[in-house]
Amino acid sequence: MSTCATPSRMLKAALLAAVFVLPAAGRAAAPPVARVEPHQLAAHGDVRTDNYYWLRERENPEVLAYLAAENAYTAQELAGTAALRDTLLAEMKARHKQDDATAPYDLGGWRYWQRFVEGGEYPLWCRRAAGVGGAADGPEQVMFDGNAMAEGQGYFSLRVAEVSPDGRLAAFAVDTTGRRFYTLRVKDLATGQVLDDVIPDVTGSATWALDNRTLFYAKQDPETLRAWQVWRHRLGTPAAQDVLVFQEDDETFECDVMRSKSDRYLMIESSQTLSSEWRILEADNPTGSFRVFHPRERDLEYSVDDQGDRFVVLANLGAPNFRLMECPHDRTGKEAWRDIVPARADVLLEDFDVFTDWLLVVERRDGLTHLRVLPREGGEGHTLAFGDPTWSVGAEVNLEMDTDVLRYAYTSPTTPRTVYAFDMRTHRETLLKRQPVLGGFDPANYEAEYLHVTARDGTPVPVSLVHRKGLARDGSSPLLLYGYGSYGYSTDARFNSNVVSLLDRGFVFAIAHVRGGQEMGRSWYEDGKLLRKMNTFTDFIDCARGLVDRRYTSPDRLFAQGGSAGGLLMGAVVNLAPDLWRGVVAQVPFVDVVTTMLDASIPLTTGEYDEWGNPSDKRYYDAMLAYSPYDNVVARDYPAMLVTTGLHDSQVQYWEPAKWVAKLRALKTDDQPLLLRINMDAGHGGRSGRFRSLEETAVVYGFLLGLAPAK
Repeated sequence: MSTCATPSRMLKAALLAAVFVLPAAGRAAAPPVARVEPHQLAAHGDVRTDNYYWLRERENPEVLAYLAAENAYTAQELAGTAALRDTLLAEMKARHKQDDATAPYDLGGWRYWQRFVEGGEYPLWCRRAAGVGGAADGPEQVMFDGNAMAEGQGYFSLRVAEVSPDGRLAAFAVDTTGRRFYTLRVKDLATGQVLDDVIPDVTGSATWALDNRTLFYAKQDPETLRAWQVWRHRLGTPAAQDVLVFQEDDETFECDVMRSKSDRYLMIESSQTLSSEWRILEADNPTGSFRVFHPRERDLEYSVDDQGDRFVVLANLGAPNFRLMECPHDRTGKEAWRDIVPARADVLLEDFDVFTDWLLVVERRDGLTHLRVLPREGGEGHTLAFGDPTWSVGAEVNLEMDTDVLRYAYTSPTTPRTVYAFDMRTHRETLLKRQPVLGGFDPANYEAEYLHVTARDGTPVPVSLVHRKGLARDGSSPLLLYGYGSYGYSTDARFNSNVVSLLDRGFVFAIAHVRGGQEMGRSWYEDGKLLRKMNTFTDFIDCARGLVDRRYTSPDRLFAQGGSAGGLLMGAVVNLAPDLWRGVVAQVPFVDVVTTMLDASIPLTTGEYDEWGNPSDKRYYDAMLAYSPYDNVVARDYPAMLVTTGLHDSQVQYWEPAKWVAKLRALKTDDQPLLLRINMDAGHGGRSGRFRSLEETAVVYGFLLGLAPAK
């Protein structure tokens, strides 16, 4: 979120002067106050007045001026941390190896990797012909230079969707606004020529048929941004002649297209929170008709891949924690599914991968992820072991089927991301790449912990922590508690080199693995959604109080952070326990729950009825009204708060945090900082680029450190 002056910002400053009284030079700005324009919202006989509904008028000059005023105020309020932000930014940059590269992987006779150049914001996507039988590798070929492609763009995102099966062509997609509408192109890697084919306004994912001439891609609904169509494109023909091969008419479902790992099948996945449906088509017959693998059923979720002689299916068929099954190619209905790994009450099957002779099963137990390798012919297999108290682990790039080598990535709060090659036959492990952390970082100086805090209903909630060794448990340390707790997304403990800047200044960093995620199994998710959503918020509060009770920190040193649905968490906990926090960071927060879920025309609403509830049902309306942050702002003291958003956010519209801050400004009774920072050039993920994104982190850390009492 750069505060540098640009022509667009100068224009907004001019608009600002016409709407707001700007402060005299050298004086602190008064917080801007949005004009009040009552708007009536009604449901179930309950009429609510929304005074700030007008802020959703994205093109309204007065709205843009208001957002510019908020940015100007925030910039002035944070001016005192400018030197600290510069120091933090320099530290975080210094930990990055400027010319770093990823661990290469092989596919189809080529070796692929990404690398950075000195000072580059974006990677170079590279490959070379892989030597065979002792032959040397070929010369490096730069397929895409992200820095050159991003030149002159305020935001840039490149997705290399897929290289064609013959290795000659690469489909790639570019987004320059952050709203996640991509333009799909094709590059001839042999000649370096970008073909004339241009397909605008797509999701960015695409897959090739085996003829190396036919591409399948997905498109969003232009209003709701729901991925709802799959199209077929023939190279050399206008996009206007592309063929619609599937349309998802159920507004609660989204779809995508891919190719099986075996390359034998093209597959369309259509899914929503509680149900999924797959379609398959032989990849050598791109003009054929997709057929349904198994018809969608309410409460039946499944995913599919092909192992060459059978389909492998991960499903919750009679198994809340899922089971792994197989079926023949000619009988794919659920009546033909047979167990490979049966369901277990204490183990969640999260994912799988197929190899010619092996199966990888990703399992979660006791809140932590484990990798288990199974022989194709059956047997107990082998579970990889890890020694840290808490960690994150998962399969890395494994695109080749006929291999005994599993690539996986491991990290913990004290271990930088590390890629290993594990021989599934011999169990020998080879380190391929450990993320270098420069600037004097030594993992021996830090300690991770994994503990449980008892929630108010008696449920033990896991918490991961990291801090400098020798921490004095006397309540004097500032602590940043992070949380998410929605969509069944498990927030695992990973290494973050940026957090080192907080740890080295005495902070403890903690993650509350609250209900609504899936850390403790599927029931952990079910107990944190819909009518039980309040558990997510009370779990977080109880974890915070538990850490205070154990003397890791104290309320005047306790901070909270969350983004998106985690921003909802932040909004809820400042309403439920406003005196518990010294400061709160809410990033792109989903805070206007009731109004958003009543509006089926905006992104995400219809697809998330099974997460939050459909407010047309009074039970769910009442439940979400009880915790919706915007609807529960009252006249009281609140903690210091930094709220961030992006004008082009496609997930949580910018007006939600803008309205929330406006209402807080009007009602709160304290004089604590309340800051809204709007990125006018980006969307949900904030700034793009490996170093430019650090500027946003420096702002957040500067805000926290500016509030933390000196030890």
